[in-house]
Amino acid sequence: MSNEISVTYNLPENLNNAANLSFDQLSDAIVELHSSAQISAVKAINRFATVRNYLIGFYIVEYEQHGSDRAKYGDRLIKRLAEKINRRGLNETLLKNSRKFYLNYPQIQRYLFSKSPMSSDFLMEKSSTASDFSELVSATIADAFKFETDAEQLISKLSFSHICEIMTVDDKLARFFYETECIKCCWSVQELRRQIATNLFFRSGISKNPQKLLEPTKAQVGFALSIKDPFSFEFLDLRPEAFSESDLENALISHLQDFLLELGKGFCFEARQKRMVIDDEYYFADLVFYNRILHCSVIVELKNDEFKHADLSQLNAYVSYFKENEMHSGDNPPVGILLCTKKGKKMVEYALAGMDNKLFVSTYMLTLPDTKTLEEFLLKETGQL
Repeated sequence: MSNEISVTYNLPENLNNAANLSFDQLSDAIVELHSSAQISAVKAINRFATVRNYLIGFYIVEYEQHGSDRAKYGDRLIKRLAEKINRRGLNETLLKNSRKFYLNYPQIQRYLFSKSPMSSDFLMEKSSTASDFSELVSATIADAFKFETDAEQLISKLSFSHICEIMTVDDKLARFFYETECIKCCWSVQELRRQIATNLFFRSGISKNPQKLLEPTKAQVGFALSIKDPFSFEFLDLRPEAFSESDLENALISHLQDFLLELGKGFCFEARQKRMVIDDEYYFADLVFYNRILHCSVIVELKNDEFKHADLSQLNAYVSYFKENEMHSGDNPPVGILLCTKKGKKMVEYALAGMDNKLFVSTYMLTLPDTKTLEEFLLKETGQL
């Protein structure tokens, strides 16, 4: 195993010219050497920590199944174990996550078997699943492996903190999606947490253009207002066959935290049914937000019907009102979002033509897509279809 979890390190390009360096070049060379070594050390530590935690999980599961005095501790095993070990870093949370890690990622066990003869003999002798190992491989290689991230990729590309975040997702297919995108897009732990919280997996599965949906997560540059299509409102628990626009608005306000996460970065709630006086008549914008990153107001109009161009004209008027009456020094022009249940691409295109204001038309869904649709999307995303 030690031969596989090894440190890779690139020697500096100017190593052969060390005798001819100037003082400034000497200083730069030392800084470069230090930075390179530090990066290599961090990567090596992450790899070792991931394998260590997996083996900790192995020991715990094996003890639970075969330990001579396992009945003595029962459900309190991990808590008692943390108290007994009493070492910094080996706390109850890490022990729980290690156990879960071992149970959720059998491909790492297979990887260790194949790469380290010593650990293979030991684990095969001790593991309760050893007798079923060959059957496991043959039974799953044609199907389950399609949605299983390579163990080497897991160990080398993801930190254990990333893996812990992904393990908060119960669905195996969804975990595979987040593993794939996290490795591909080099997400930080914070960004991974945000993508899980905003149900990127489900939105990608039912989006008509999933590649476009994923582009902002892969670019990792700057921030622009990226409007999701569709929005996922399954957290509202509304029945698709019977709800009004007022029901939808009330439900979104009642689940404001979930709605803000679904909207994306930087959104702050400002008002509902924001009153405007135009030509001595009262008009009301359904929901108003302020985006602190883009420094602009965002007006959201809710419709429980398919897209109509008259709805867009109404939203355009509201955005123009905000531009003239609600903008403050340092603000950028306001943005309008029309949320409806269905839209026609061409009608939206024609309705938006010639409008100066920044307007978006998006759909929302109240229920999640079927598993088959999601599987087909993932096979395309990983190049298997």
